[in-house]
Amino acid sequence: MSIKPSVTVAVSGLNNIDSPGPGIPVIRALKESNFFNVRIIGLSYETLEPGLYMRDLVDKSYQLPLPSAGIAVLLDRLHYIHQQENIQVIIPNFDSELYNFIKIADQLKSEMGILTVLPTLNQFESRQKSVLNDFGKKNDVKVPFSKTIFSVNELLTIEEEFNYPLVIKGKYYDAAVVANFSQASHYFHKISNQWGLPIVVQEFVTGTEVNVTAIGDGEGNCIGAVPMRKLYITDKGKAWAGVSLDDAQLIAITNQIISKSKWKGGCELEFIRSNDGYYLLEMNPRFPAWVYLAVACGQNHPEALLKMALGYPVKPFQRYDTGKLFIRYSYDQIVDMQQFETISTKGEL
Repeated sequence: MSIKPSVTVAVSGLNNIDSPGPGIPVIRALKESNFFNVRIIGLSYETLEPGLYMRDLVDKSYQLPLPSAGIAVLLDRLHYIHQQENIQVIIPNFDSELYNFIKIADQLKSEMGILTVLPTLNQFESRQKSVLNDFGKKNDVKVPFSKTIFSVNELLTIEEEFNYPLVIKGKYYDAAVVANFSQASHYFHKISNQWGLPIVVQEFVTGTEVNVTAIGDGEGNCIGAVPMRKLYITDKGKAWAGVSLDDAQLIAITNQIISKSKWKGGCELEFIRSNDGYYLLEMNPRFPAWVYLAVACGQNHPEALLKMALGYPVKPFQRYDTGKLFIRYSYDQIVDMQQFETISTKGEL
């Protein structure tokens, strides 16, 4: 029996709450790797992120400065963590932190030998919600008409271009379907106060929402893709249960987007299946929080990404199981106050 290579991987996105981050399912996938023996370094931004205290999954945890602190502060902190842990690969899992990690990816590799598998800055910017119309044209995929605005007053001027209901979206997260100007104004302020400007106004398309978790190699090859339909949705619009789908057309569209954009790394494609075809609502530039469903269906996307980072050959997955369900649940994790105080004061646990 061959010995599995040991690797130390740092993973962010540990907020496994009602709007969960992808970190914990990514870690579960890596821990269940048939190829690697993985030691996990958890990276957190808040002291109450549940993943910090999941000792069966996270071997050691460190706090990072908020993305708004800038690149220099992030690099300084990662230098310290790397000195303690000898990190080989970092997998960031939040949209809001990816810009900084993409900017420092070359430095991480040259100065510390830390590897990443991330989209280029151009790829990252090309699928932003504010330019999704252009992304659709370039990649030959339908997208709902959208417009970027910076003030509430612009909601009045766009009524000639949009019909209610329409969708108000934040630049990173959050979205709301609104039926009139009053609701649109309310959510403009609510979302912009949390995530900043601009706000994206998007045409509302009726149909069934279906999502795809996928991974590209940066050369135009789709390494894996698993589609899912939400069965239960929280008040924040997050899937609390979903089922893997047998949908050749959706897989074909995903392969087309990955191929044309030459996407590198994990991603989530959000679609509406309408009467006249599929509309791409968003392309999130990292694994989704439900990526573990892909593992259960026979495609371990985080393991494939780790292989890509370390230079191992990766063949595209040829199949996946359909009719597999994921169902989330709440779990009361008991933590000693001393642990909370340690991460709060020392920034590591």
